[in-house]
Amino acid sequence: MSRVFVDADACPVKAEALRVAERHGADVIYVANGGLRPVDHPLVRMVYVPEGPDEADKWIADQAGPGDVVVTADVPLAAKCVATGARVLNHNGEAFTKANMGEKLATRDLMADLRAADPFRQGGGKGFSRADRTRFLDALERALRAIAAQ
Repeated sequence: MSRVFVDADACPVKAEALRVAERHGADVIYVANGGLRPVDHPLVRMVYVPEGPDEADKWIADQAGPGDVVVTADVPLAAKCVATGARVLNHNGEAFTKANMGEKLATRDLMADLRAADPFRQGGGKGFSRADRTRFLDALERALRAIAAQ
């Protein structure tokens, strides 16, 4: 049975992940440092990791593997999970793959350097849109179908 791991602390598509997983009978594991309301659903498992940097990421990376889907915007976590054979999706439906991981890591590092060079920079990236949510739903549906077809 497939599992969908959700890096849940700041994930805007938790409910959508569960909705798609239900159709496929996939377990959903929400992983967070805390502050996440419990979900009473037979397919859902809540995992609360200790406070600390990257504790949720470490837990997910240790658990995920082939046949699993990981939902995260964390690029280093995505790289670890792709290396284990898991399918990895960003909240906007963009897939992290072996083919694009190098570029994603380089872009992340470049953006961190740019932010460090200008501490007065205001604002962030673009907001999360309805189109992003739709792309995520479609991408997760395709990922779970591909896993089931294997």
